[in-house]
Amino acid sequence: MRILLAEDETDLGLAVKQVLVSEKYVVDWVIDGTQAWDYLESQWTDYTVAIFDWLLPGLSGLELCQRLRVHQNPLPILMLTALGQSENRVKGLDAGADDYLVKPFVMEELLARLRALQRRSPQLQPPSLTIGTFSLDYANNALCVKGSEVSPTVIPLTIKEFQILAYLMQNRDRIIPGSKIRHQLWDFNEEPISNVVAAQMRLLRRKLASYGCDCPIETIPGQGYRFNTSLIEY
Repeated sequence: MRILLAEDETDLGLAVKQVLVSEKYVVDWVIDGTQAWDYLESQWTDYTVAIFDWLLPGLSGLELCQRLRVHQNPLPILMLTALGQSENRVKGLDAGADDYLVKPFVMEELLARLRALQRRSPQLQPPSLTIGTFSLDYANNALCVKGSEVSPTVIPLTIKEFQILAYLMQNRDRIIPGSKIRHQLWDFNEEPISNVVAAQMRLLRRKLASYGCDCPIETIPGQGYRFNTSLIEY
């Protein structure tokens, strides 16, 4: 899941981003509303949820909500604000926010509200993802591969390996260009080398092979990568 975080309080923004990244989210963090809108208009990335502070410089979180809804964009929005009065909560929800979190808050509540948005929004990634014998274990950051044995093979994954595999499984049998994967799974503030996707794919294939599992991810020369469901058992 890729999240756009717009928060101008540096300490809070950094803390929220670190917590979200530790939970396997890809996070773009900006400190003003104008930059947030530029990111939302980018053709390179597809956000699955946005977290907006109400009192942003440039465009406010409220204005960002209103713009998205005017453009018929259903992106789920969690609003952060120190304005806890009921009239402000009503105003934010009427502007298009899906949920409202009053500062100060604990990170556990933020994560719980994101999970609630996920349950209410079918376009967000599910808590589990299974294709044939391949099943992603979100809780333990692992891939479970069923075989002839009584128990499945459990393959621990790095956060980036997990994100790549989840993204390709969600787009099964589609060819995804390497540039699309790079822009979707690395945040804008990172400067990944041009062949970082190919390098990660080699590492992922090598890891699966070390556990005796064939990798269903194909490299399509000149086009990209594909999770080929015909290469796995059902």
